[in-house]
Amino acid sequence: MQGPEGFESIARREAGLQRRLTAGQMSMIAIGGAIGTGLFLGSRFAIGFAGPSVLLSYAIGGFITLLLMGCLAEMTVAHPTSGSFGAYAEHYIGPLAGFLVRYAYWSCVVLAVGTEVTAVAEYMKFWFADVPPWVWTLGFAALLVGINAMSVKAFGTAEYWFSTIKVSAIVAFILMGAYVVWGNPQYGVRHYTEHGGFFPNGLWGMWVAVIVSIFSYLSVEMIAVAAGEAEEPERAVRQAFRATMLRLALFYLLSLALILAIVPWDQTGSGSPFVTVMETVGVPGAAAVINFIVLVAAVSAMNSQLYITTRMMFSLARAGHAPAAMGRLSRNGIPVYALLISSAGIAVATVLNALYPESSFTLMMSIAMFGAMFTWMMIFITHYCFRRQRDRAGAARLSVRMPGFPLLTLLGAALMAAILVSTWFTGAFHMTLAFGVPFLLLLVVLYKVFIARRGAPAA
Repeated sequence: MQGPEGFESIARREAGLQRRLTAGQMSMIAIGGAIGTGLFLGSRFAIGFAGPSVLLSYAIGGFITLLLMGCLAEMTVAHPTSGSFGAYAEHYIGPLAGFLVRYAYWSCVVLAVGTEVTAVAEYMKFWFADVPPWVWTLGFAALLVGINAMSVKAFGTAEYWFSTIKVSAIVAFILMGAYVVWGNPQYGVRHYTEHGGFFPNGLWGMWVAVIVSIFSYLSVEMIAVAAGEAEEPERAVRQAFRATMLRLALFYLLSLALILAIVPWDQTGSGSPFVTVMETVGVPGAAAVINFIVLVAAVSAMNSQLYITTRMMFSLARAGHAPAAMGRLSRNGIPVYALLISSAGIAVATVLNALYPESSFTLMMSIAMFGAMFTWMMIFITHYCFRRQRDRAGAARLSVRMPGFPLLTLLGAALMAAILVSTWFTGAFHMTLAFGVPFLLLLVVLYKVFIARRGAPAA
């Protein structure tokens, strides 16, 4: 654990990436990361667990996300670097914490890339049922790896337009839903209580749905990583964090509120609730429209995930925790070798799907969920250490400051710990801890055997 003034050594270690992302791209990258298959498809699982009380579930998830964004914004303004929360954990808690956060997050997102590319192949079957899935897997993988290898500007531009499509779709859905509900007596808030009450599965059902909501909000943290390549980090971070939280709250809660007002929670079907609503109100080609939007969401998620895993591996390499080649940059400022190894999730997903088609997805998602939730919890703990050290050192007040410290920071950490523990007691998410805890212990052993003996990396 070091003082706040010593972070410059980590910043120098991770230097070389190009600052080419604009404030507008940063905002769209952040919100685009959190609007994806978790909302368009995953929301049906949350509705199934909680019924109408899913609104509270997503409100609680949104509150935790708001706290996380506040903590990240303050730390990112102080230290805009691509190692982000992994580098912060290393500096303010210790090298082992930085190692665990970076590798847990890197591995979880690598596996998430694999699940998304598998989903892309499934979505393409809607239009091209006779084309083998591996054609789409390789085709989209090659396209997105190519975009990420070109330049950070190319990544930012692609993600900006992917996110624009998703945001436009959500806005259109909200406007359509509001128009349908307004003045139509067969729809409305009465659906919230007429089918088993607001809590049809009790408070526990509502709480289990919080797990799904957190999974839906995941990826908002990537804005802190992208800040390391922003043109004006402080302005971009401040603007992006504020815009993201307002839009996320509106998009998620309004969308779900309208879905439940139009279709009773127990009649949302087995597919996307968005498709069910559009079919209910008579929108022609509803399934095709939503399939296109979900396809864009999956491709966007892959694009973002390849970016963030590449930067985490780059940070690991510069810290001496991965082969040095992973920290080398191309002439365009891209860690190409880190990008290639971060594409491994695509290969892993392809092999696992071929060998274990029934269980591969569950295995990958269990580890992915654990790594992501563990990272969120560690971000709160890191922020607590960050503020305590800055306050003790009498550091200058930052332009962005997390309110309610230390209470709200500790509350965020406690809520994430409670959610992680809760996964053990649910049938759907039981494997999260069953795979995640041994995986974390394996990382600790690897660190002790291969890293700790070598000592700290050079600045």
